[in-house]
Amino acid sequence: MKVRWTGGVRRLAMAALAAAVLVPGAAHAQGKITGKVSLSGAAPTAPKLKMDADPVCAAAHPDGAAAEDLIVGSGGGVEYVFVYLKEGVKGTFPAKTDPAVIDQKGCLYGPRVVGLQVGQPLKFTNSDQTLHNVHGMPKVNAPWNFAMPKFVKQKENKDLTKPEVMIHVKCDVHPWMSGYVGVLEHPFFAVTDKDGNFTIEGVPPGEYTVEAWQEKLGAQTAKVKVDAGAPAKQDFTFKPS
Repeated sequence: MKVRWTGGVRRLAMAALAAAVLVPGAAHAQGKITGKVSLSGAAPTAPKLKMDADPVCAAAHPDGAAAEDLIVGSGGGVEYVFVYLKEGVKGTFPAKTDPAVIDQKGCLYGPRVVGLQVGQPLKFTNSDQTLHNVHGMPKVNAPWNFAMPKFVKQKENKDLTKPEVMIHVKCDVHPWMSGYVGVLEHPFFAVTDKDGNFTIEGVPPGEYTVEAWQEKLGAQTAKVKVDAGAPAKQDFTFKPS
């Protein structure tokens, strides 16, 4: 016996097939990892930066600016910690096309720490009315060093073709300016906020090694299991160096 397919029946059958394909996928929903990075004990007092050599920089901070290599909030949370999946990631992930952006404002880098994927553009902008130069000093990727006078407001570096944690960036004109870039083959990373909190979104179910890196405190790792559609939690506590 032959089955005769009409247009309406065919559309209903295709819709049912699509639903059947989508339902099993729900069991493999992605999860996420949340947590907080804290400093135990009293936070050290951040020294004041000496910006008098450049009047533009000094004028941007009439009350002075504190060093940002270790920023600790009122609740002990540490800002600008790079947290990422160090081991356990499977598969390939296309790089984002939107650039990661570091601005030079008030003669400081903002944000001080960024992450991006291999092949993703890294853009530097200049919000200051003074000369900067951007000197990247990777050990795996190609180094770069270019000037950004006050009339050059943005420039991209697209030469980050290999994973590397972390790349130091500095300004040779203003020696207190310092920042860091983490380059990964996947998108599973985050930078802690002013309270030390982080969230790594869209993590496939599995077991991972998570690393938290801070420029003065060093790095810590932890094993984390992520279940489908559920958040996993992992905190890190550093001791003052």
